Amino acid sequence: MSRRRGSLAASPLLIGALTTLIVVVAVYISYNANNGLPFTPTYNIEVVLPAASNLQKGNQVRVGGTRVGIVEKLVPYQNPSNGKLTVIASLKLEKSVEPLPKDTKAIVQSVSSVGLKYLRLERGHSKQSIPQGGRIPLSQTSRPVDISEFFDMFNKPTRVANQHDLTNFGNGLAGRGLGLNEALAELRPVVKNLTPVMRNLAAPQTGLANLFPALDRAAKEVAPVAASQGRVFTELNTFFGTWTKVVPSLEAAIQGGPEALRQATRSFAYEAPFVRKSTKFMRLLKPSAEALVNAAPPLGEAFHAGARNLRQAVSLNGEIASSTKAVQSFAEDPIVELALEDLTQTATAGTPFVSALAEDQHGCNYITLAFRNAASLFSESIGVGTMASAVVVLSPEGTNSEGASASAPASGGGRNPTYPQDYLHYNPYPNIASCEAGNEVYEANKVAIGHAPEAGSAREFTKRSEDLFGRKYPSQTLKALGIVSEKKKGAKK
Repeated sequence: MSRRRGSLAASPLLIGALTTLIVVVAVYISYNANNGLPFTPTYNIEVVLPAASNLQKGNQVRVGGTRVGIVEKLVPYQNPSNGKLTVIASLKLEKSVEPLPKDTKAIVQSVSSVGLKYLRLERGHSKQSIPQGGRIPLSQTSRPVDISEFFDMFNKPTRVANQHDLTNFGNGLAGRGLGLNEALAELRPVVKNLTPVMRNLAAPQTGLANLFPALDRAAKEVAPVAASQGRVFTELNTFFGTWTKVVPSLEAAIQGGPEALRQATRSFAYEAPFVRKSTKFMRLLKPSAEALVNAAPPLGEAFHAGARNLRQAVSLNGEIASSTKAVQSFAEDPIVELALEDLTQTATAGTPFVSALAEDQHGCNYITLAFRNAASLFSESIGVGTMASAVVVLSPEGTNSEGASASAPASGGGRNPTYPQDYLHYNPYPNIASCEAGNEVYEANKVAIGHAPEAGSAREFTKRSEDLFGRKYPSQTLKALGIVSEKKKGAKK
C-alpha cells in the first residue's frame, strides 16, 4: 500500500492562519501608507517655514504636481537673536528626487477651499545640492495668503460697517447721475494716457512688487493703534455732522471761487517779477537779520526809552514851535547878519590865541580855576573870610636874605629859629603846558632858580556836577542834564 502525502490544501487551519496574516500585513501597510512604505530608503531634509503656515503632519510634498514624499514632523523654533517664531518641517522624500539643488524653494499651497495643505518644492538651478539631512532656509520659503484668511477679514463688525458705508455712499451718490456721467466723460483722456503709466508701473525697475510687503509692514505697525484710529473716525463723524450746519455759507463762499481763480490766473503773471525781486531782497536781508539778533536788545531798550520820552515830547514840541518862530524872526533881523560877520572876524582873529591856549587849558584848567578862585575871594559868604585870613609873612633874616639888601641869592645862614636856613627858590617863567607853576618841588639846602627839574603833577579839575565857580548843581538840574553822580556811577559799575 502506498503512503499518502500531506498537502497545504488538505489543512484548513493552516490556510486560515496564512490568510489572516496576509490581511493583517495589508491593513498595516495601508494604515501607514501616509508615512511612507516601510523598509524603503528615503531622502530626508528639513524646511524652515513661517509661523502659522497651517501645514500638518502627514501632508503631501509635491514636485511639479507629483507626490514625492510627506511631512514627517513639525517642530516650532524661536530664534534667540530676534525672538522670531518659525516652524521646522522634517520631510521624508523619495530617493528619485535626490539630490535637490541648494536654491530649491518651498511654498505652502492649498489642496482645496476646505483648508487642506500641501508643500510644493520648486527646483532651483544651483550646481550645489542639499545633502541628506540638509535644510532649506526661511529666505527660500513662502506662504501665500489663504482664501480662508482673506474671508476671515470680513467678520461681523466689519460686515455691519460695510453695510453702513454702502448705505451712506448710496445716499451721497443719489441724484448725481448727470455729474457722474460728465466725470466719466472727462476721465476718458485719463484712461487713454494711463496705458504708458501702467506699463511703467509693471516694469521690474519700478519695484512695484515691494509695495505690498511694505503696506503689510505698515499695517502691522498701525495694528496696535487700531482702536484709537476707530475713535478718530467717530470724532470725524461728529465734526462733519456739525460741518453740515455751515454748508450754505460755504456754498455762498465757493460761488465766487471760479471768478477769483480766473483773476488769479491773470494776475500771477504780473506778480512773478515782484516775487523774484522779493526773494532777492530777502536773500540780501538775511545778513542784516542775523546781525539784528545782537542788536535787538539795545534797540528794544532804545524803543522803550523813546516811548517814555515821547510822552513828554508833546509839551516840548509846542515850545520848540515857539522857539523856532523866535529863531526865524532873529535870523531875519538884518542886524544879526552884521553881528555874525563881526563874530566871524573875531573868531578868525582869535583862532591862533585860542589854539595856543587850548592845550594849556586842557592840561591845567587855568582859566576855570582862575574864575572860580576870583569868585570865591569876592563872594559874600566865602571871600571876606578868605581875605581876612591873610597875614603878613616876613622873610627870614640871614645872609643875602629876601628881607634886606642882598649881593647874591640866599644860600643859607638864616637866624630865624623857624627857618634856620634860607635858600632862594624862584621860577620867573614856569612851563605852562606842564602845569609847573605852583607844583615845583622844594629842594632843601639848595638854591633853585628857573625851571624845576621835577615838577609835581597835582592838577585840579572841575567836575560836570559843578558850575564854572565850583558850586555843585542841584539834583534836579543834574537829572535834567542826564549827569550821574560819581558815587552812583561807581555803584552802577
